[in-house]
Amino acid sequence: MTQKTVLKAAGVSVARRFIAAVLFALAAVAPAGAQEASLVQVDKTRVEALARMVPVIGRLVAVHSSSVPAEIDGIVTDFDVQVGDRFKKGEVIARLDVEILKARFDLARGELGQTKADLSSAHAELKLARQEWERLKGLQSSGAFPKGRFDDARLKIVMEEAKVARAQAAVATSEAAMRLARLNLDKTVVRSPFDGVVTQRLSERGAYVRAGTPLVHLMADRRLEIEADVPFQRLSGLKPGVSVDFHLDDGSRHKARVRVVLPVENPQTRTRPVRFVPVFSALATPLADAQSVTVQIPVAAKRDVLTVHKDAIIKRNGRDLVYVVAGNAAQPRQITLGIEVGARMEVKGGLKEGESVVIRGNERLRPGAKVRVDGAGQ
Repeated sequence: MTQKTVLKAAGVSVARRFIAAVLFALAAVAPAGAQEASLVQVDKTRVEALARMVPVIGRLVAVHSSSVPAEIDGIVTDFDVQVGDRFKKGEVIARLDVEILKARFDLARGELGQTKADLSSAHAELKLARQEWERLKGLQSSGAFPKGRFDDARLKIVMEEAKVARAQAAVATSEAAMRLARLNLDKTVVRSPFDGVVTQRLSERGAYVRAGTPLVHLMADRRLEIEADVPFQRLSGLKPGVSVDFHLDDGSRHKARVRVVLPVENPQTRTRPVRFVPVFSALATPLADAQSVTVQIPVAAKRDVLTVHKDAIIKRNGRDLVYVVAGNAAQPRQITLGIEVGARMEVKGGLKEGESVVIRGNERLRPGAKVRVDGAGQ
């Protein structure tokens, strides 16, 4: 390319920039009514409940987490359990040897049969004694009434009634022994006390265990609460049933409600444990006991404040402005802002509830500019 060609091209470029600048200046001084109406989106100012929040680190806590023990002495005969296995409430975790307990149950059943037979015999003897006493009682008007035998018959009845009472007590004892043998026999089957996952395997097949020996540690990982140590001065807004926000380390946000503020204070940190019942939305990762969460704790009671959408606010020369739409024109208005309320800001002055402010297209507006409102933004 020759030097002459380059100079010519540069001159055209400068000329184009000069023309564009002149056109922009003319547009700037043109009256608003001569301009085409700008397409904008608006949002109305509204009153919302505001509560100042502070973050407090908490943790997920399993509602149920405990060792599952053997309830009787015995040898573990069936124990096909691995860490991570899940059990429903009532499902079999392990079985203990039943032979000795079966024999004890059979023995108790035999003793119960014997005591019932003794009771039947005692009832029969009592019946005979009463019949003899009634027979002698009928001879009282006779001159040959055997008074001595009559007294002996009455004593015999008392003695037979005592035998019946002893036999009844023996039957009750045998029935209790049989129930106990049945209970012990049933306890050879170790069942899950709640829905949960095995986090520790604490015994083996063939091991001899005594009553109370833990076999597994079970945790209800699908029934979790949040526990957070909250500073004493922040507890005023945490009443049972109050809803709070919290988020997990993966950034997901969820809701929880206060269940209880525990009456235990840490004298070093001046905090009290608070339990929350979480309501989880979609989860990206599985939850775990002792997992860290961040709870937003209200520092004061809620109050109603006027709010405006953040996108409506324009920073200009150190002032906060919004464009308020009235009719088909937009006028700037200086406002005084307070604190953040989610995607909105508190308005302390300059606006009233229900006014329409521009949230899209406000950067190019001038005072009194004509606007067309896009219905998608309302």
